[in-house]
Amino acid sequence: MADSPLDRFRSVLTGASRAIAHEPEVELAFTADAPAQSGKNMRVPMPARSLPPEQVAEARGFADSFSLRLRHHDAALHAKGAPPDTVARAVFDAVETARIEALGAKGMAGIAANLGHALDMRMRSDPITRARSADEVPLSTALQLLVRERLTGQAPPEAAAAGLALVRPWIEGKASADLDGLALALDDQSAFAKLATKLLEDLELVDGEAEPTEDPEAGEEGEGDEPEEGEQGDDEDEGSAGADGEIQSRAERQEGDDSDAESGESEEDYEAEGESQAGDDGDEGMLPVRPNRPFSDLSPQFDYKVWTTRHDEVIEAGALCDEDELGRLRAYLDQQLVHLQGAVTKLANRLQRRLMAQQSRSWDFDQEEGLLDAARLARVIVNPTHSLSYKIEKDTEFKDTVVTLLLDNSGSMRGRPISIAAISADILARTLERVGVKTEILGFTTRAWKGGQAREDWLAQGRPPHPGRLNDLRHIVYKRADEPWRRARKSLGLMMREGLLKENIDGEALLWAHNRLIARHEERKILMVISDGAPVDDSTLSVNSGSYLEKHLRQVIAWIENRSPVELAAIGIGHDVTRYYQRAVTIMDAEQLGGTMVEQLAGLFDAP
Repeated sequence: MADSPLDRFRSVLTGASRAIAHEPEVELAFTADAPAQSGKNMRVPMPARSLPPEQVAEARGFADSFSLRLRHHDAALHAKGAPPDTVARAVFDAVETARIEALGAKGMAGIAANLGHALDMRMRSDPITRARSADEVPLSTALQLLVRERLTGQAPPEAAAAGLALVRPWIEGKASADLDGLALALDDQSAFAKLATKLLEDLELVDGEAEPTEDPEAGEEGEGDEPEEGEQGDDEDEGSAGADGEIQSRAERQEGDDSDAESGESEEDYEAEGESQAGDDGDEGMLPVRPNRPFSDLSPQFDYKVWTTRHDEVIEAGALCDEDELGRLRAYLDQQLVHLQGAVTKLANRLQRRLMAQQSRSWDFDQEEGLLDAARLARVIVNPTHSLSYKIEKDTEFKDTVVTLLLDNSGSMRGRPISIAAISADILARTLERVGVKTEILGFTTRAWKGGQAREDWLAQGRPPHPGRLNDLRHIVYKRADEPWRRARKSLGLMMREGLLKENIDGEALLWAHNRLIARHEERKILMVISDGAPVDDSTLSVNSGSYLEKHLRQVIAWIENRSPVELAAIGIGHDVTRYYQRAVTIMDAEQLGGTMVEQLAGLFDAP
């Protein structure tokens, strides 16, 4: 059977990508969801079967961008120089993306045209196209467009021109020389990173030579990425001066955040795989920046709010796709993890033996009443003067137990981490079922990227200040505690579905899982959380403080650990969860997840 035109196009595009990247192992696939790159694997937008020229150019643009990143980008070097703050990191990533794409655009006109089409596609969903004031313009997008303009001479897309004009005078007034200097280090990533850091300092996004001018107490009350709207609403229409004031206010408050961050732990680890998307702060479907902030005491006045819960959903996994698709996804999951499954199964069997040993029956012998002890009848026959001996079974100390596994279903878990999390949860559920321990498997994400219907409602009502959480939650039930494993087996395959994994609001997910546990009748309740980063929802963090979701998570954890009968444990994948949870472990490789889950559970059951 002859290949279709779409198959031939994919084959040609794969070959071109390998040539551009100088990497013969590049693999390319089409996707109907967000374009993404994971190592040498690329997913680009799928054009229609008739291959419209515009859609073909967009697919080529994303493939070229990902290939150029493989060729010209050193992830370790980038992570070493990246700032820990969320906003500064997003700008740093965006500027690096502009450098990578400029290297390709300056050498080949075809690549430049393809990258332009991909940029136009990204801009259609970027908040910069909807911005009505400087405060609403994502700095990462604005800086990427300005750096691209300086490096290639190409004008910004028309859709972003109005939004960029709101912040261009402020940026160029503070950092015009920095923007010009970046072109001198285009071929040297290390030197370019140093100049990018100087750019961040001059924009007062990180601590540098610029002196902060805010009130010392302002960092506590307005330590977010954005200024409070109530404080600047009167200045929105005052032109360039108003824009300067708004962004200056944002930068000053950002310094307050950075100074808090410096008081804690040192530079955090960031996912190398997520770097290719982290800088595109406004791209729908791109991986979110995962801030790992140091601990800071919660203000007693902190009050977490939710704009609306009307669009939130708690949904069974089977309701998100049909039965046939679930079967295909489960088969794909099993195929991906054939070798891992054997290793995790051995560990699970070891856990089973330990639990069964705790549940083994024990007896009190030589009792006056109870069950006749047949083992001691011989002595009565030998000496009839001996009385009959009885035994009584001791009460087992193994409490009736239920375990909930709460899995982070955020976009940065895509690929091997979510696959291993799914299969490990599957095997643990089967193991615990054998020893009479009921297991519930839950997942949490959002229904949309960067705000859904909740944000639309907020915009329709005139953007009131301090809206609180501003996205639609999606809490997924993969397996209910009373449901046998064989019935829920297919549901775990849903985690492999393209487009399911979006953003994460951990605090509310933790409360949801906790409340389900509290309603259970079992005497002992265990909640284990598996996550690869701090809570992130761009829509919420753009209108609240940068640590808004993280503060709520810390409050929820403290309340459960100190006041709830639920035993809480956590596993962080490349993310230091020990700063949040009292009982926690951090692993740097997803391959360790299965064994770590088993050991953590074994430790909980072994604990008195």
